[in-house]
Amino acid sequence: MIIFDCDGVLVDSEILSNTIDAELMTAAGCPMTAQELIRGYIGRPKADIWQAIGEERGAVWPEGLIDRAGNLLLERMERELHPVEGVADALAAIPGRKSVASSSGLPKLRKALAITGLLPFFDPAVFSASQVARGKPAPDVFLFAAAQCGVAPADCVVVEDSVAGVTAALSAGMRVLGFTGGRHSYAGHGEQLSTAGAHGIVTGMRSLPSQLREVVQ
Repeated sequence: MIIFDCDGVLVDSEILSNTIDAELMTAAGCPMTAQELIRGYIGRPKADIWQAIGEERGAVWPEGLIDRAGNLLLERMERELHPVEGVADALAAIPGRKSVASSSGLPKLRKALAITGLLPFFDPAVFSASQVARGKPAPDVFLFAAAQCGVAPADCVVVEDSVAGVTAALSAGMRVLGFTGGRHSYAGHGEQLSTAGAHGIVTGMRSLPSQLREVVQ
């Protein structure tokens, strides 16, 4: 089974999400840029990211600010969210079972897939870190996805764009390809994923089906 992360792999949402978070953090007195968030924190549940930054920088977030960030993202998704370039063709070319295991909350996750027309490729095998005890980089959501689908972890290949996600997949006993084809990708992105243990780097969706065949063999 092929397990996909969602944000930055299937849907090009990382720019939207991290821009909103950076603007709200900065307005709350903790200067932050979207690129800082992308380079240092993507792949983890939003609440974990905000908590980590608050602890690292001594920031105290106003009550309800994280919820506001989530609501703003949902509003902008309706107007601005697009699938990652070439992903529908790649999914159509990949045989066998597919699922999604994401750090996003389940309602937002399913909405993102529906808006971009990708939900039919996976439904009902769409899973969120909100359904397990620990988010990435813990392996829980990947193990949960495999168990729900009745597939052994060793028979799963994960496609991930974050160090946290690569770490989680390896901890789950799964093979993993790093993906750097989203609009949020940055210089050194692939090297970071390789250093984290990715078995290969996919720079665009056009090459994903062939690279998956190589990993599965």
